[in-house]
Formats: sequence, structure tokens, C-alpha cells
Amino acid sequence: MEKSKQKSMMILVIVLGVAYMGYRVIESRGNMAALEEKAIENDTPTVAIVYAKPLPSTETIKLPGTIQAWFQAPIYAQVSGYVKMWHKDWGAIVKKGDVLAEIYAPALDAKYRQSKADLESEIALNNLAKLTAERYIALRKNQAVSEQAISVKVAEAKAQQAKVNAAKQRVSNYEALIQFKTIVAPYDGVVINRSINVGDFINKEGTISTPEGEVRNLFTVADISRLRLFVNVPEAYGAVMHDGLKADLTVPQFSNRHFTAEFLTTARGFNESTRTVVTQFVIENEERDLWPGSYASVNLTVEVAHNHLSIPSSSMVFDEMGVRVAYVDENDRVRFKPITVTRFLDATVEVSGGVTTEDRLINNPSAALLEGDLVKIVTPRPGYDMINEPVESREKSKSASHPKMPDPSPKQALDG
Repeated sequence: MEKSKQKSMMILVIVLGVAYMGYRVIESRGNMAALEEKAIENDTPTVAIVYAKPLPSTETIKLPGTIQAWFQAPIYAQVSGYVKMWHKDWGAIVKKGDVLAEIYAPALDAKYRQSKADLESEIALNNLAKLTAERYIALRKNQAVSEQAISVKVAEAKAQQAKVNAAKQRVSNYEALIQFKTIVAPYDGVVINRSINVGDFINKEGTISTPEGEVRNLFTVADISRLRLFVNVPEAYGAVMHDGLKADLTVPQFSNRHFTAEFLTTARGFNESTRTVVTQFVIENEERDLWPGSYASVNLTVEVAHNHLSIPSSSMVFDEMGVRVAYVDENDRVRFKPITVTRFLDATVEVSGGVTTEDRLINNPSAALLEGDLVKIVTPRPGYDMINEPVESREKSKSASHPKMPDPSPKQALDG
């Protein structure tokens, strides 16, 4: 009896041992399969994908511009002489007809006086000629003088009258020049340049010559109630300049302030050197804040008609095959294809061919990826996808990753 119990116990131990060994074998095989599957999974590269996006129908281009006065006139003198006095300085606000300066011209004054004296002399001679002609005509009744003599005296009287008229015109000419001794503003505006000083000599060309050989005008007056904005627009956008187009601009002196300019005209011809067209806009400057000669940074929002797409610059591949993109096909295999780049922007690239909006482009493709490699598509964690994720989602993910600490209670603040 005792031996049979021992025998049964041994059989039970053997059975349990065999069962345990079988379990361990099965478990080892399962673990090995899981490890093999995990190894294959770990060996498969992971990629994040992005998609090409259609460009909007409007496009904003940023261009440099130059602001000029609506009217701007360099003032020259009509007479030669010396600067007697100037009355308006740099920055002076002037009205039309305001006196800017006076010129002392003694030679002109002498010629004017001489012209008046010549006129008086010619008038006296004309009076004598008319009196003589009248007397000759009166003697015709008595036939004391010949008809020839009468005709001569009448003709001399008419000739002398013509000399009087000429002398009067010379006096008028000098009177007009005398008025030019006073330099006046041609229109309402501001004096943006004064190049004269008392005693400066004004030559016969109406300019001032410096010892260094520089030729200067006397003043420059500008009407800045309205301004002209000149922009050199690239050839690609020349045809979309049209009436109603508005430009948004900033100037260095008001970096945080925006001004609006309205389209006026375009040159309708491209500069062969720069391939740009001169385009003119109008700025209403009632407050006189903007000054002529200013540099402007101009933003033009124009309508464009194209089928170009935008892709992140991080999805491009540069190698001996040229510019390409890597994408994932329907079998999750890596494929490469060339693209046609139109423009390089800040973080994106404009392409005109090679991709579609359905292509699953690989973002930041590794140099180890080869044609036909199997890959696994993963989604970046919130806050790390700076391309596909909206800004609002990124802000929320940042807030979740860095929760705001609660404000300490008054007691905690005091204790702290």
C-alpha cells in the first residue's frame, strides 16, 4: 500500500513536471514571437507626413517704395545780383505768393532807370515829329511844300511813334524783371531746402555757385498735402495693378503706424535692367506727418490666378537627382519624385508641378530612407507638429504641458 502511494506521487510529480516544461516551452515560443514582432516593428522607420496645400487667390508682396511730394519745385532766380535778405527758413509753412527772399540787383535797377529815360526822350522826339507833320499838312492848302515832303514828315512821325512803343515795351520788360527781385512761393507748401545766405551772388543763370564748383538753386518748395508713392513692381505682378488697388505702408519714423495709398497709374513699360514697372500711388497727407524723400516698406495684396501649391520646405530632398520630395505610397513604401520649385518663401516653398494635395509627403525625411523602404506613419505629439496643427491647438497643448500654477492664498504668500 505504501509503495503504491509512493508510485502515485512520483507519477504525479512527473506529470506536473512535464506539464510545467510544456508550459514553459509554449510561453517561450510566445515571448519569442512577440519579441520578433517587436523587433520588426522597431526596425521599421517612423515618419510624419504633411500635405501640399493650394495657395490662396490673393498674395501679399512686400516692396520698397519712395515717397515724393505731390508738387516739388526748385526755385531759381530770374535776375542776377546779391541776396539782400531771405525770409523763410527750412521747414517754413508758406502760402502762394509769400516772399521767400529779396535780391539786390544794382545793374538791373540802372538799366530800368535808363529805359525810362529813353522812353521820355522818345516821347519828346515823337511829339516833335507829330507837330512837324501837322504843320506840313497845314501848308498843303497854300502849296508851300511838296506832297513828297508832307509824306516824309508823316512817315517820320509814325516811325517815331513806333520807337515810343518799343521804348515803352523795354520799360515793361524791366518792370517785369524788377518784380523777379522778390522771390515768392509758387503754391502752398513747405520749404524743404534753403540754399542761400545774405550776400550770396546769384549768377546770370539764376543759381548760386560755391567755391567747390557746386551749383545750387535758391529754395525748394514742396506741396505735401498729398504725396506720391513710387514702387518698382516686378514684372510678374505688373498686369494686376489696377484702379482701386490699395497699398499698406510703413515708414521708419513711424514703425508701428500704417498708412494707406491708392493706386494712381503705372508706366506700362518695364525697365530692361530691373524687369520692373514704375507704379505710382497717392497718399492723402492732411496732417503733414509724412515727408517727401521718405523710404517706405509697401505691402501690396493682389489677386493672382495660378494652380501652384505650397509645401513645407522641410519636406524637400536635395541630392544628386535634383530637388525632390519623399512620399508614402498606398503600401506604406517610400517613393521619391522630382518637383518644380517656383519660389522659396519663409517656411514654405511654392511649387508648380510634381506633387498633388493627396500625396503623403514625408516631413524631415531621413537620409537613411531609400526607395521602397517600408515605413510606419506616426502622428507627432500635440505641440510638436508645427505644420499641420492649428495655432489654437498648439497654444492649448502648451497650456496643458505647462499648467499655470494657482495663485497663492494670502496666508501662503505671507508664509512664503
